[in-house]
Amino acid sequence: MELQIHSNGVQQQEEVRFIESNTQPMNLQEIRQKHIIPVFVKDNTEIVSHTEFIEATQEQIDIHYGGEIISNPSIRMSHPIKGRIPEARGKKATELEEHEKTIYYERMAFLIELPNIKETINGESLSLVIGGIRALNETNLYSVKGSPERFRIFIGFKVQVCTNLCIWTDGFSSDVKVSSKDELAKQVGQMIEDFSAQKQLASMEQLMNTVMSESEFAQMIGRSRLYNYLPKGQKVGIQPLLLGDNQISQIAKGYYGDENFSGNGSSINLWNLYNLFTDAVKSSYIDKFLDRNVNSFEFVKNIESALVNKQDNWFLS
Repeated sequence: MELQIHSNGVQQQEEVRFIESNTQPMNLQEIRQKHIIPVFVKDNTEIVSHTEFIEATQEQIDIHYGGEIISNPSIRMSHPIKGRIPEARGKKATELEEHEKTIYYERMAFLIELPNIKETINGESLSLVIGGIRALNETNLYSVKGSPERFRIFIGFKVQVCTNLCIWTDGFSSDVKVSSKDELAKQVGQMIEDFSAQKQLASMEQLMNTVMSESEFAQMIGRSRLYNYLPKGQKVGIQPLLLGDNQISQIAKGYYGDENFSGNGSSINLWNLYNLFTDAVKSSYIDKFLDRNVNSFEFVKNIESALVNKQDNWFLS
């Protein structure tokens, strides 16, 4: 498969709802101007801020994709940490002026789209996206400058019709630990260099060739509900599934009612099944979102292998 690159003018940026659960959209200017920067408690030195994370990613995209149209970052945030300036001590919350309030968000997810680097699978347009996630509850702020800070970074594709993200292991670093913006930028750059868009696209396109019957789908859904309640010892040797009951229910609902990827109550190809999974994952909290998205691809590819090669699979047995 040859990746198509189209350079034909600037596109208007719209809100991209690539994740929805308990998040709100934010723009980079507002974060830069209005949000305070958390610090390491022991020496009061600042951490790598959310804006620096996004800026480091933008810099690497400019280096590797210079000349391409690059969208403004689409940012989603959750878990606000509110405060107030010392002069507002003792005031009722309802009496606070805007300049007396402080805020930052514990969790942040963003993506930057390259809309003219795109391909089509089963009639659906996909474009290249690069981004990351930061959850400050995973970094020890009761420390000093130089202590490792954790980030998640990714490169993959976005399905235009539904904003589902398609991320797989080769385009995902789940445990990036750095102590400066420069170190973080280096990790993002290395991820971009190592990524093969053609390889991921070919693997996703292959999903169209395998079909799951209604009875096989029902068996998979039932087993998926059981999986999270299995004793730990019985999970050994079974393909991990990170989705919870809420996401499994959304997949079942989408099988009958999804506008773009439903099985219409009959058989369903695995490309459509994969998109039911990635759509359901959008209801996850930020700190679980990417891990579940990547796991969805691994899970569906494991189902594909079982169906094509007539192999035993616990979720289909």
